[in-house]
Amino acid sequence: MDELLLLSRTNKDFSNSAALCFTESWLNDAIPDNALNLPGFQLLRADRVAESAGKSRGGGTCFYINERWCTDVTALKKMCCPDLEAFFINCKPFYSPREFSSFILVSVYIPPQAHMSLALQHLADQIAHTEQQHPDSVIIILRDFNKANLSHELPKFKQHISCPTRDKNILDHCYTTIKDAYRSVPRAALGLSDHCLVHLLPTYRPKLKSAKPVIRTVKRWTSEIEQDLQACFECTDWSIFEAGATDLDELTETVTSYISFCEDMCIPTRTYLTFNNDKPWFTAILRHLRQAKEDAFRNGDRVLYNQARNTLNKEIRVAKRSYAKKLENQFSSNDPASVWKGLKDITNYKTPSPSTEANQQLAEDLNEFYCRFETSGLTPHAPSENLSTQPLTPPATPPALRISEGDERQIFLKQKRRKAPGPDGVTQACLKTCADQLAFIFSQIFNRSLELCEVPTCFKRSTIIPIPKKSKITGLNDYRPVALTSVVMKSFERLVLAYLKNITGPLLDPLQFAYRVNRSVDDAVNMGLHFILQHLDKSGTYVRLLFVDFSLAFNTIIPTLLQTKLTQLSVPSSICQWITSFLTDRHQLVKLGKFMSNSHTTNTGAPQGCVLSPLLFSVYTNDCTSTDPSVKLLKFADDTTVIGLIQDGDESAYRQEIEQLAA
Repeated sequence: MDELLLLSRTNKDFSNSAALCFTESWLNDAIPDNALNLPGFQLLRADRVAESAGKSRGGGTCFYINERWCTDVTALKKMCCPDLEAFFINCKPFYSPREFSSFILVSVYIPPQAHMSLALQHLADQIAHTEQQHPDSVIIILRDFNKANLSHELPKFKQHISCPTRDKNILDHCYTTIKDAYRSVPRAALGLSDHCLVHLLPTYRPKLKSAKPVIRTVKRWTSEIEQDLQACFECTDWSIFEAGATDLDELTETVTSYISFCEDMCIPTRTYLTFNNDKPWFTAILRHLRQAKEDAFRNGDRVLYNQARNTLNKEIRVAKRSYAKKLENQFSSNDPASVWKGLKDITNYKTPSPSTEANQQLAEDLNEFYCRFETSGLTPHAPSENLSTQPLTPPATPPALRISEGDERQIFLKQKRRKAPGPDGVTQACLKTCADQLAFIFSQIFNRSLELCEVPTCFKRSTIIPIPKKSKITGLNDYRPVALTSVVMKSFERLVLAYLKNITGPLLDPLQFAYRVNRSVDDAVNMGLHFILQHLDKSGTYVRLLFVDFSLAFNTIIPTLLQTKLTQLSVPSSICQWITSFLTDRHQLVKLGKFMSNSHTTNTGAPQGCVLSPLLFSVYTNDCTSTDPSVKLLKFADDTTVIGLIQDGDESAYRQEIEQLAA
């Protein structure tokens, strides 16, 4: 104790430490607190209980809390048994990062002769219970674990002590849920202790400093503003646009630009500054009330300060109850997306962001990478002249599909407001709000497009958003290209999709389990197991499996080959030509953060993110089937499983199917 008192007076590492933690204190009721007084520190102790521990000597644990760091300290629980001694305290310091409401320090001592698995499980249960009681607090587990390790029982907790604490062994641990929270520095042992001291230096950066605030600009939709926008389109004479346009491209470009302009003029915007440590229930009203409280404090008006403080506390309780009710509604709604969002909000789960930094060159490289199939030889059955982008001559017969104004209105009313707009700038909120006013002009454009078998150029523009497939990026192939296309075109695609499904649905391969109603990957797995187990019930049999994954399968669709396969499925020639126009002469660019690449023209592939792409891919791979009953090809999108049902060692049919698949 004298040495500790000397160190606290002469060594700033000790005097400036927020907390000092000791195990095997050997304290008992005969030693009063004033005999252990350390100036500037508050003592909290948990002495060994002889009846519970089975021993009267040794053991015990205690904390010294620096009063310059925290004076609001509460002892939560004490644990004492033959296998484990633990002491939980809750500290609410004068200052802490906003993401932590308090610090829960847990001092642990596990004797060398203890039953390690029982001790760790008991400790893990208490930690889990404490997390439930204090979800916004950070838990720091400290001290002597001997041979025990918490990594199995509490896998999300990270161990921060990397220096030996006794000889060459690391017997003292420090666990938190924060990665790289502390850096450990060994110090000389205190007194006759056989464990060296460990100085934990914080390396954690608060969320407020680890990321820049995000500036978001959103449009403020109100009932009055929606009525103004509807009135704007109601008084619009669309015949002027049709009369003034020389072709379909000009008409579509003019109409979409006008709609985007009217929306920008009628809908006001508001800019928000959000920090990554903001609480989800902290509203703009609370922000103003907190500012009023701070202003009253600076002015020295005690009465006004008390009123502002009480009002703020009352509104905080109201905001928390409102947020809790919102989470309850997410779980009670029959919507998996809402349930998943609620779970992420409760657990504060965030998808780990990749470590790669965005730059202009990476955006250009990704765009070149996604367009690489334009110059590579994809298949010997696709000569270059088949990839011509010359306009197709529409058939003399009337178009097989006509879009009514009512159909268009119903599609617009089903739009989801929060989805991002495409390159043309028309938002889904605008289509949903003004469905009655916009259904006529767009039904005219869509029917004219079907008559000419031509898709307007502005509907074929896409912005590629690279989505990381994994947290650690090693190459360009680790980004999944998701196309952000026109929401108007997506509405058009849904109408065409319903028409195509009625024609091609009964003719598609029944062993393709993706993109079909009431089918899932579980059905594919169960069907494969059924084939395998049914075959293995026979004598002299075995099964061979081959799993195939086609890289960037959507990007390799050749429009001319797809047109042939659509014709074979009895799709009218006018629709086939329209789909070919939809897939050719597409303009795409890559957006990576704030960086935009140059635009490239593509004539191969179907963009991931388009409504028609899944069905077109299913049609494109529909003839990828087995010709032998002893070989089964199960498909789920671009994942294919070849099941060879081998009888009496004859693998000839299986190997022949593999050769055909590879060809």
